[in-house]
Amino acid sequence: MFLGLDLGTSGLRGLLIDENGNTFGDAQAAYDVSQPKAGHCEQDPLVWIAAAKQVFGALLLNCPNEMSKLRGIGIAGHMHGAVCLDASGLPVRPCILWNDTCAALEADMLDGIPAFHEISGNIVFPGFTAPKLVWMRKHEPELFAAIDKICLPKDYLAFWLAGVLKTEMSDAAGSSWLNVGARCWSDDLIDATRILREQLPEVLEGCDVTGQVRDDLANELGLPRNIAVVAGAADNAAAACGIGAMADGQGFVSLGTSGVILAGKDSYAPNPSSAVHTFCHAVPNHWYQMGVILSATGSLNWLSDVTGQTPASLSAGLPKKPQGPTTLRFLPYLSGERTPHNDAEIRGAFIGLSSSTDHVDMTQAVMEGVAFALRDSFEALRKTGTKLDRLTVIGGGAKSPFWVQTLANVLNRPIDLPVKGDFGAALGAARLAVLGVTDATIKDVMHPPAIETVFYPENHLEYEDAYLKYQHSYEVIKNIQ
Repeated sequence: MFLGLDLGTSGLRGLLIDENGNTFGDAQAAYDVSQPKAGHCEQDPLVWIAAAKQVFGALLLNCPNEMSKLRGIGIAGHMHGAVCLDASGLPVRPCILWNDTCAALEADMLDGIPAFHEISGNIVFPGFTAPKLVWMRKHEPELFAAIDKICLPKDYLAFWLAGVLKTEMSDAAGSSWLNVGARCWSDDLIDATRILREQLPEVLEGCDVTGQVRDDLANELGLPRNIAVVAGAADNAAAACGIGAMADGQGFVSLGTSGVILAGKDSYAPNPSSAVHTFCHAVPNHWYQMGVILSATGSLNWLSDVTGQTPASLSAGLPKKPQGPTTLRFLPYLSGERTPHNDAEIRGAFIGLSSSTDHVDMTQAVMEGVAFALRDSFEALRKTGTKLDRLTVIGGGAKSPFWVQTLANVLNRPIDLPVKGDFGAALGAARLAVLGVTDATIKDVMHPPAIETVFYPENHLEYEDAYLKYQHSYEVIKNIQ
């Protein structure tokens, strides 16, 4: 048996599978995000440990026989977080999360150094790890001086499990310290941020074994001995493993808290000016590119909070399928935007509100606005030479047929909805554990899911016209904010 842990922004999930990919157990534990001031998003790494104990406890209670056969654990996690540890291995402060924008000025400074584009293959975004350390040195000098090691969120969870601090390529690629083409740390980029090479963990491939679950922890949790801990993957790379998007022409669109369009790549072909991320994949000799928007289902959750209706009830108020775009326009820049704008300061807006506007109109506009923002990412990917003739949809927003059909209409591509099952980051992490422990090959393990429904584009010309108006709105809003 193999366990995939998915360390999300709002909770930890554990998925138990066998080496053939059959699911035997599932458990989740929730936790909160702290926002001490505007633009700051933090999380205490110790809550991840508490959540992991809760997940292990639930799986041991519900699947005792299967858990007794556990051979490997893979971990996926949210990217870019800065986990800073002292010499005893304890966090010196809460983890600075991916959606924290406090280091916008520091990111601009690093992005102005040509080596970052040339070596990392990416723009330095405010959410990336390196600018956060530059920000800490300036604003929290005493805490910065106490740092012995720097790691990424999922790596801290692996450190707790195995007592060994290491990382892997797909997550390290989002730090701005990795030479993404050569798949190794860059001394030049590390030196530019005035940290020490020895403060960063060894970087491995995602299917490499980092160690074994500590005997004392296995005894405490009630786990068998000699469980391998596999390096794992960044959340989006793990999701790509979960749906088999490994090579050119394979990709997905994710409607999660943030939104992603990801394409697997057989080779390294960066284009930093496009604001497309080019990262190492979780397996050797593979890369991936993705466009990211910061608020996808997060936008619907925001509307839910404002209206006092649940996201499910908002979605239920829509017709079964879209009949064309609404005249109400929503810009989903609630926390700034990444692809293609790289703008931490931009904020969202409704355009075209009237006295007759109701929550149904606003819900449709939110879903369309997210789809248009993802179209921006899709166009940025196309400019890098990436070709995607169709996409698989994953994430919580995929539960809404209206939203998925809107995506197909806006992207003008067929969208494949997998059969009900687990195809996210937890499955990808578990698949990496299978690869790390057994003799299975990438082709054996990273296969695509069966498809339940295909959403074909409809009324595309109407949505194309609405998208062009949406594109124009960014500059208008930016000029008045």
